[in-house]
Amino acid sequence: MNRFTSLIAGALVALLVASSMLFIVDQRQFAVIYALGEIKEVITEPGLKIKLPPPLQNVVMLDRRVQTLDSPESRPIFTAEKKSLVIDWLIKWRITDPRQFIRTSNADIRNAENRLAPVVQAAFNEEITKRTVIAVLASEREKIMQDVRKRLADEAKQFGIEIVDVRIKRVDFAAGITESVYRRMESERKRVANELRSTGAAEGEKIRADADRQSEVIVAEAFRDAQKVKGEGDAKASALYAESFGRDPQFAQFYRSLEAYRASFRNRSDVMVVDPTSSRPCAARPRAAPRPPRSSWRDGRQSLARPGPDAGDGGLAALCQPGPVAPTVRAPDGPDGRADPLHRAAQHAGRHRPAARAELKPPT
Repeated sequence: MNRFTSLIAGALVALLVASSMLFIVDQRQFAVIYALGEIKEVITEPGLKIKLPPPLQNVVMLDRRVQTLDSPESRPIFTAEKKSLVIDWLIKWRITDPRQFIRTSNADIRNAENRLAPVVQAAFNEEITKRTVIAVLASEREKIMQDVRKRLADEAKQFGIEIVDVRIKRVDFAAGITESVYRRMESERKRVANELRSTGAAEGEKIRADADRQSEVIVAEAFRDAQKVKGEGDAKASALYAESFGRDPQFAQFYRSLEAYRASFRNRSDVMVVDPTSSRPCAARPRAAPRPPRSSWRDGRQSLARPGPDAGDGGLAALCQPGPVAPTVRAPDGPDGRADPLHRAAQHAGRHRPAARAELKPPT
């Protein structure tokens, strides 16, 4: 029984010793073997490896992949024009010499990056101060990155690393300068916009003036042609009228009468006075509103004048043959020796009554 227990214990001890002696190296790693605190061997090939058990030998794994270092803070850098620029950068690096890397950074990647960042910032400062703003922003940006990479190549070897790539992420002015640049750009854009607006307004006025001139010319030419055509038409119409009236004078007289009636009854207030004893139509002429009959006293008698052909002022009436006028009769005297006004009004109403008055409404 004791022998069996001893065998089991020996097997466990042998297993523990074997596990401490065997280790696997990944293809993404370096294996550094320490022997009593001294770097004994660096294994770069992947696979199952063997070493002495601790504390005789220890192994440390280092990442051999490409690492990225961003600019820890944005510090202003002055150009050759004394302009302050803020540059954000990044670098790609990897471990090439594990022994030197362990000596300088104690196998700590974070420690290596903290020591590498000031070196990169100093390299950018030296390259930016030799160039102008335009060169940094556009024309020589790629050259700046290449020059910084060349500067870092020798210094990176002291850290046991290799600089794979250097990139500028962002180049900008400082906060105060950025605001002033934006204001200047805004004022410049406004000036250009106002200039373009004024130029456009002037061109628009020119175009409108030319269009108005052309419109007036076209209207004048059209009016001239219209008057010409109208004159030719009036001449032809006059010739046709003259020819027609010359053939039939009676028809011409009848047509003129119709035209006169049409002109007379154009207004709804036109009136025609017709004499019932007349067998022919009266001639129409314009007259104004009827005036009261004029009266005169002779030898104590009142005579009322009958409206004549020109007794009117603007209306339309037809004056016919005059009818019989009643003789004037002496009015009886009143108490004061003058003619009685009531008798005078009766005589005026009876003797000076128009023969016949007909109101003709114009055709609708």
